[in-house]
Amino acid sequence: MLSPINRWFPRSATTDAKLLLATRALRGLADGTVSILLPSYLTAIGFNPMRVGAIVFGTLLGSAALTLWVGLATDRLGRRRVLLAACALMLATGIGFAATASFWVLFVVAVVGTLNPSAGDVSLFLPVEQAALAEAAQPRDLTAMFALYNVAGATAGAFGALASGVPAILAARHGWALAPALRSGFVAYAIIAAIAFAVYRRLSPAVEVERQPAKSAPLAKSRAIVLRLSALFSLDSLGGGFVIQSLLALWLFRRFNLSVQAAGTFFFAAGLLGSFSQFISSALAARFGRINTMVFSHLPSNAMLIVAALMPTPGLAMAFLLLRFSTSQMDVPARQSYVMAVVPPEERAAAATVTNVPRSLAAAMAPLPAGAMLTHSSFGWPLICAGALKTIYDIALLIQFRAVKPSDES
Repeated sequence: MLSPINRWFPRSATTDAKLLLATRALRGLADGTVSILLPSYLTAIGFNPMRVGAIVFGTLLGSAALTLWVGLATDRLGRRRVLLAACALMLATGIGFAATASFWVLFVVAVVGTLNPSAGDVSLFLPVEQAALAEAAQPRDLTAMFALYNVAGATAGAFGALASGVPAILAARHGWALAPALRSGFVAYAIIAAIAFAVYRRLSPAVEVERQPAKSAPLAKSRAIVLRLSALFSLDSLGGGFVIQSLLALWLFRRFNLSVQAAGTFFFAAGLLGSFSQFISSALAARFGRINTMVFSHLPSNAMLIVAALMPTPGLAMAFLLLRFSTSQMDVPARQSYVMAVVPPEERAAAATVTNVPRSLAAAMAPLPAGAMLTHSSFGWPLICAGALKTIYDIALLIQFRAVKPSDES
């Protein structure tokens, strides 16, 4: 009889898969905490929405550049080695944010570090873990495996968002200054990096693939389809950049004067909804195909996002945002497994990099205009921009790729 833990895993999943789920959960916990603390902390030390947007821009731009630089060479450097180095950088990022309140120093740390202002994952870890996870289960189980991977991150991220209110509660109860209390979240971020480092050290050599000669092109066989997907995913990510979790929290702070504790509780509920909805993704993808699952789960969430922007009260706005979160993440496992399924194993790390880096770059283009919008008005213009761009992406994806099926869907 299978143990309770193993029942959640596809039969072909290895021990490495479980370790990667554990590290995804650890990073989700850290990201969920700092994504809510970040706008609150930066506001507490005197930054306006434009400067907050600039810091968020820096985190996304730096992550994209670093991921591109390292990601295409990951299989020559070694996936385990890259993940360990990324943990060291994560540790340094937490220390950097905890040690200074200077805008320009924080901006530099944001650019070169691993801080993630998103509810999802936009860091150097993502393409490397995706490629390693694809080696830890059979192709038929990839969507289920990626669903578990994303659920682990999203659920832990929800608890991280809930924990983000703890420093403010303690500060109010004990009469501490708010900014130093919030800064403790970045210390916790650094501690989690050290724990993740210890877990990555346990990965086996099976997560690696045979190292390719330096002269070999990273995407020799799948270049055309990966570039087309990358262009479309970038459009989706540009829309998402307007409502990245830190900016959505900032909008709630400015529009409805929401407290950090209330925002943390809201994003906890939103994260759980997004997390559990991803379990459905595998079943839908098996029945209707990955592309149909991506598009028809995404379109309703875009409509709810636009409606939330128009709501006059925090209760109504958060209700529609929760409806949005209940379907907005169902496309993620299907998208990730689709990319892994349509490229050969030796090109998966490069494909994950080339599809994820432009997403980060596109997302980085949105925080500055979103910050400018929120500086001049508390109305939900960023939410409307996000919903419109994401709807265009969904329609284009359906038109271009509905007939392009991986071998396991044929």
